[in-house]
Amino acid sequence: MHKTYIPREKELKKTWYLVDAKDKTLGRLAARVAIILRGKHKPEFCPHIDTGDGVIVINASKIRVTGRKLKQKLYQRYSGYPGGLKEVPLSDLLSQKPEIVFRLAVKRMLPKGPLGRRIFRKLRVYSNEHHPHSSQNPRVIKL
Repeated sequence: MHKTYIPREKELKKTWYLVDAKDKTLGRLAARVAIILRGKHKPEFCPHIDTGDGVIVINASKIRVTGRKLKQKLYQRYSGYPGGLKEVPLSDLLSQKPEIVFRLAVKRMLPKGPLGRRIFRKLRVYSNEHHPHSSQNPRVIKL
């Protein structure tokens, strides 16, 4: 009788990847990064365990969006007070804080709850090409 192999977190080997976001489409790159963070690229993937790797994204300020999203897409947040709805267009957010745009795109593709929050902590996003994670020896991958 065969038994299903379920990995333990201690047995899993975690690696770090470096991704350059220059001239890449926002949604397509975010989807591929979410797959790596979740661990779906590994044969030992298990949906209830954090099997994913860490990802460092550089050049987030040079990411592309297609269509009319720069003017039409709005990021909304609510303060909790009456009339407290804040809306910021994508063009403003990309010019001021491009890291937040990419982080939100990836975060919304991950599972909700404690596992998703734990997976999301392994994402590092920087607007330029400098990052302080050289000691992790990240592998450069082209997505």
